Amino acid sequence: MAEWYLFHGKGECKQELTEEEIAELRKKIKKIKSPPWRQFGKEEDFVTNNEKLSSETQTPENVDEIRFDKLIKLAKKKEREIKKGQNFRLSDSKEAIDVRDAVNAAIYLRRPLLVTGNPGSGKTSLAYAIAYELNLGPVLSWSITARSTLQEGLYRYDAIARLQDANNKESEEQTIGQYIKLGSLGTAFLPSYLPRVLLIDEIDKSDINLPNDLLNLLEEGQFEITELVRRSKDANKENIFGVQTQDENIDVCIKNGRVKCYAFPIIVMTSNGERDFPQAFKRRCLRVKMPDPNPPELEIIVKAHFGEELFNQKTEEINQLINHFVPLPGEAMDKATDQLLNAIYVITHEDSPQDQDKKQAIRDLLMKPLTESD
Repeated sequence: MAEWYLFHGKGECKQELTEEEIAELRKKIKKIKSPPWRQFGKEEDFVTNNEKLSSETQTPENVDEIRFDKLIKLAKKKEREIKKGQNFRLSDSKEAIDVRDAVNAAIYLRRPLLVTGNPGSGKTSLAYAIAYELNLGPVLSWSITARSTLQEGLYRYDAIARLQDANNKESEEQTIGQYIKLGSLGTAFLPSYLPRVLLIDEIDKSDINLPNDLLNLLEEGQFEITELVRRSKDANKENIFGVQTQDENIDVCIKNGRVKCYAFPIIVMTSNGERDFPQAFKRRCLRVKMPDPNPPELEIIVKAHFGEELFNQKTEEINQLINHFVPLPGEAMDKATDQLLNAIYVITHEDSPQDQDKKQAIRDLLMKPLTESD
C-alpha cells in the first residue's frame, strides 16, 4: 500500500533529493496512467520551438524539461511557500488518512479536490505541502471573491495597452501575445508532462455561477483564448503566439490560441462550508474534510513551527495553551490553529510578560473563539 502513495503529508523535503532521485520521482509521476475517461491532450499540443535546443533535440519532453527546471528554481526562491509545505503535517488518525488517500486518489484519477474544514485546519497549506513534497514547482494560487470570474482565472487581455502602443509612433510594434497574460487557472492547464499544483482558495465565496462555469474546463481540460483564435482562421497553418504566464519571467508559446492540458493539474479547492455546491460540480470533485487536530497532533504542528528545543524548554506552558485551545468533549472547534501558534509565540517569547494574570489575558485575547461576536 505504501508504494501507492505519492503524497504522505509528513513535511518530507523532496527538494533536497539528488538529481537522480528527482528524475526518478518525476518519472514515477509521469508514468501514472490516466483513466480512459480522463485522458486529455496529446504530445502534438506541445510547442517545441525553443531557442536553447537544436533542431535535433526539439522534442516535447526536452522543451518541457527546460520549463520545469525554471519552475523548480523559481520555487526555491519562495521561502514562505516552502515553510508552509515544511510545516504541514498529517497524522495517522482515520480522518487524516482520509485526506492523504483523497490527495493520492485525485492525482491518479485526474480529479480536483474540494477540501472543507474549519478555519485554520490546514486546507490552504495542503496545496503547498503537495507541491513541496512532490517537487512540482510554485503553487499557482487563485483567491476567490464574490467578483471572481472564469475569464479572470484563465487569462487577461490588455486591450488598452495595445491601443496605446499602436497610437505611439515611437514604440516598437508588439505581437498580440505580448498583451495576454494567463491567470493562475490558465497557467495550470498548459501542456506539461508533470502536473502543476493549483490552489483555488475559498471557492465558497464565489458568485453562484462560478462553480458551474468551471464544469467544462474541469471535464475537458482545455480552453480557448478568443483573441488568438480569431487570428488562427487558416486551418492549414499553425499560428504560434508567445504569451505571459502567472510564473515570474516564464513565457510560453501557444498554438492556434488553444490551451490543452496534458497532465491534469492537481487542483485543491478550499471551502469553509459557507454554502453548498451544485451536484454537477460535486460529482467532478473528490470531497474530503480536513480534521481538527487533537492534542498529540497539535504538539507535532507546534514542533514543526518552533522546533524541538523550544518545545522542550517550554513544555508546561505550551501544553497549557494546547489544552485551553482544544474544545471540551461535545463542543465544536471554534478556534483556528494559527491562533494557538500566535499565542505560543507571544507567551513563550523571551520578552513576554512574566505576570501570570497578564499572560492569561493575552492568551484569552489571542485565542478568542471565532464564533464570539466582537
